[in-house]
Amino acid sequence: MRTTIVKLGGSVITRKREESSLRPKVLTRLAGEIQAGLSRPDNRVIVLHGAGSFGHPFARKWNLSGPPAPADRDRARGAAITSYHVRELHQAVLKSLLDAGLDPFSLPPQSLATNDGGRLVDFPRSRFEQTLESGSVPVSFGDVVRDRTWGFSILSADDIALELVRSGHIDRVVFVSDVPGILDGGKPPRPVAQLTPQLVETLRPSPGVPDVTRGIRGKAEKMLAIAATGTPCVLLNGLSQGRLTMALQGEKVYGTWT
Repeated sequence: MRTTIVKLGGSVITRKREESSLRPKVLTRLAGEIQAGLSRPDNRVIVLHGAGSFGHPFARKWNLSGPPAPADRDRARGAAITSYHVRELHQAVLKSLLDAGLDPFSLPPQSLATNDGGRLVDFPRSRFEQTLESGSVPVSFGDVVRDRTWGFSILSADDIALELVRSGHIDRVVFVSDVPGILDGGKPPRPVAQLTPQLVETLRPSPGVPDVTRGIRGKAEKMLAIAATGTPCVLLNGLSQGRLTMALQGEKVYGTWT
């Protein structure tokens, strides 16, 4: 069996500059492309999704990506509010997968994972393999989780992808975004075919977009970490119709590869 992680970025399934704003048509199409990509009987998929505008503005407001500060308001309240809004998006993702004919099974990180000082320290990878073996599609997402030191902190879907890859049973990781790849510093900027550590050093977050997971640089760093395990990954444009299906079918699609 060939297992692919598909990470639906918050930038492509939500409007990140508008609080709690879904892109329903894009989400519906991408769910259909996942279903089409599973037409081969030896294909399996794990779906992860970012929080986008349903999570980042609230996590930023309540400082959940960093350690508690004396001036912080009630961190538990912020965790509850952020968690509520992220689950609104998660329900929409589950429904889109159901409507596409898939059998999604939700695995909320809040009930599985533990951070310590903002870093993942406990995550039961076996739950994903068990869900795949049952014939379902495991679906998880960036979430607020318990933190041994900070009380609560953010666990990104990219971190979950890296943790699952470390189990050694993942064949490919596909990051779906709203851009055609990692862009170089040219004018105009162009997507690069191959990600390098040197390029990552030049990357900066997009101005005006709240992102508590270090934006495109954080994603690029995770891509390099995944590649270091021997698992190939690609960042592709989910706004280009059919590209996700092609990636799931094993084609070398246009985008940035590691």
